[in-house]
Amino acid sequence: MAETWQFQIRITVTPELADALRSPVSHEQRDALDALLRERNASLKCQYDAFADYVEAAQREGQDRYPLYQWTKDTIENPEKKAKYLKSFTVYVNGDEVYDDETAAWLHERLAALIGKSGIKSVSRFDTNPANNPQPPARK
Repeated sequence: MAETWQFQIRITVTPELADALRSPVSHEQRDALDALLRERNASLKCQYDAFADYVEAAQREGQDRYPLYQWTKDTIENPEKKAKYLKSFTVYVNGDEVYDDETAAWLHERLAALIGKSGIKSVSRFDTNPANNPQPPARK
């Protein structure tokens, strides 16, 4: 039986759009992007914020339950990496960070059409196939 992988879309945006996406204040570019995402019940989450949430949960619930705690903490405390991840956003669909191929293809196509417009710099597509993904760093 063939494996069925799930997919994830991430976008990298300009610092200006990143600030707008992380703000609750209405912004023309963010509002247009939100309208597109609503067509698939999708939303964006800043990767820096996701990493910070992971570190916070690990500190609250016990680091032994979070194998990537130290790597994630080191990442968000590194100024260069922080700047990078503040501009990187993961697309969630129905609250899930991975979803079916058809949904990922639709999102990738629509978002890629906006590259160079509306503050989107790049769109990436990832899958859950372990052969295509780096393994977690060794625990120290």
